[in-house]
Amino acid sequence: MDAQQQQRAAAPRPRPPEGGGGGGDFSAIFTVLLAFLGIAAMIIVPSASTLKQSLSILHQVPEGHVGVYWRGGALLNTITGPGFHLKMPLLTNFEPIQVTLQTDLVRDIPCGTKGGVMINFEKIEVVNRLHKDYVYDTLRDYGVQYDNTWIYDKIHHEINQFCSAHSLQQVYIDMFDQIDEKMKDALQADCTRYAPGIEIISVRVTKPTIPESIRRNFEQMEEERTKVLIAMEKQRVAEKEAETHKKIAVSEAEKYAHVSKIHMEQKLMEKDSLRRQEEIANAMYLAREKSLADADYYRTLKEAEANKLKLTSQYLELKFIEAIANNSKIYFGNKLPNMVLDQRLLETFCKTQSRKRT
Repeated sequence: MDAQQQQRAAAPRPRPPEGGGGGGDFSAIFTVLLAFLGIAAMIIVPSASTLKQSLSILHQVPEGHVGVYWRGGALLNTITGPGFHLKMPLLTNFEPIQVTLQTDLVRDIPCGTKGGVMINFEKIEVVNRLHKDYVYDTLRDYGVQYDNTWIYDKIHHEINQFCSAHSLQQVYIDMFDQIDEKMKDALQADCTRYAPGIEIISVRVTKPTIPESIRRNFEQMEEERTKVLIAMEKQRVAEKEAETHKKIAVSEAEKYAHVSKIHMEQKLMEKDSLRRQEEIANAMYLAREKSLADADYYRTLKEAEANKLKLTSQYLELKFIEAIANNSKIYFGNKLPNMVLDQRLLETFCKTQSRKRT
């Protein structure tokens, strides 16, 4: 071994860095890892951009949508539901189609009325839904923007048709509440005929914008109409109040008449009761007087019979003597009355009367 080799062998060797391999190996691994993550981000992770969708293998269909696919520009009949799905990158394109309720907003629709006045509908909302079973047929015939044909353009056409057939008064006031239903029926009729998968749920039409001078005229007409309605309402209220007062008066009169009738019936009943009491009292008095008269008649009759039995000559003579005895007057003289002294004459008179009675 020469001196140069010995010097190299004797020189100290550099120590490797702590932790294993050299710096070159670590850099290579890190570069490969970044490249792998970049490829995964481009191919595996789904994205919203069209370029990344064409490059990605894994894609996501949101809830309320279905997945529709094109390969080489041709629509495939494969329809997928919500969730993650796989497709061929670059060759197959993917588009989510909403199958739940959605609202299409159509703005700034100018139209001319029957009288030639230009008005503008600022906003019309159309609530619609595409049935899942008709997604393939609808997209095959009308493309992804099928609502441009059957909603946006159709609304413009139907609004212009409606305005051209009616006056401003009808469009703005008289028939405005019917425009929603007319637009809905017109859209649904054509969709049912040409695109049966589209269902029109409802149409909401805002008030159109009209020229300022005409709008002021309508406002004045509305004010006058409001005044007339207020006057009619006041008249109706007055009539109702008068009718109410009339009903109250009739009710009060009927109440008083009913009370008066009750009082009259009560008085009549009292009078009838008094009359019956008087009749009973009269009957009682008549019966009592009749009883008294009968009793007096019977007493008199019995007294007469008793007197008839008493009127004998002996009894009359006894009564005569008692009457003379009770007389306290004494007469003196040569001539006394015959009635006093002639007792025979008195006896003869009594016998004569007794014979007459018998």
